[in-house]
Amino acid sequence: MSVVILYGSETGTAELVSDAISDVLAQQHDVSMYDMADFAVEDLHADDFVVAVCSTYGEGELPTGAEPFAEGLDDEKPDLSGLRFAVFGLGDSVYDDTFNRGGEIIAEKLTELGASQVGEHGRHDMSSKVAAKVQAKEWAEGLTKVIGA
Repeated sequence: MSVVILYGSETGTAELVSDAISDVLAQQHDVSMYDMADFAVEDLHADDFVVAVCSTYGEGELPTGAEPFAEGLDDEKPDLSGLRFAVFGLGDSVYDDTFNRGGEIIAEKLTELGASQVGEHGRHDMSSKVAAKVQAKEWAEGLTKVIGA
């Protein structure tokens, strides 16, 4: 099974986290990684497993890098039945009301179109002492059990 990692970032942290997740998943799967800004919605396929890595920007909005992908989902409304995905979000708990909202927005958009979220929804807190890449690797190791062959 192919794994497609899509990252949406404002400062580049989501890309670094995606690299860490890719390192783990590439041990068992064919992995490709794309910036959400450069990924066409019509390239989503039910035979792929999608990992969305998304930061939160401003007042709980999507980062600039994720906006084209989200807009594509809204405009094209593809049937994503059969598509399975997992989300790793980035945020800062000092923004309590909007903590990790970017990843949640992407998850909501995908499920509204028929995709199924599997595994734990990863939520990194920039205020924690745990580095985002370290938490992402641990999360990805758990994800290998739910992706399947």
